[in-house]
Amino acid sequence: MARAATTADAFNAVAEPRRRQIIDVLAGGERPVNDLVRELGLAQPQVSKHLRVLREVGAVEVRDDGRRRLYRLNGHALKPIHDWVKPFERLWSERFEALDVVLDDLKRKEQEDGRDHE
Repeated sequence: MARAATTADAFNAVAEPRRRQIIDVLAGGERPVNDLVRELGLAQPQVSKHLRVLREVGAVEVRDDGRRRLYRLNGHALKPIHDWVKPFERLWSERFEALDVVLDDLKRKEQEDGRDHE
């Protein structure tokens, strides 16, 4: 089966861990590429390549500020990912709640066992 192009959609673009790191940094606000280079510890050409992919799917926007180019996150382009994950939220919550019940039971039994041995 052929691989989908990384620029086909947001899902493919964010499949690469470095691009997710860039999104995490840009979630904190607009940044020039040199800030991203420092923050991620990557070479500037690598950061620029990842930014290009993110721009092509619309996840990142760029604006000129004098001689600098400032990059910012476009959350709207990531909405399809959110919409896909959203239905799983209830399942995850239910499983975590069930795990909490099991952990509470284990703690209670451990405390009871500790009192029995005193």
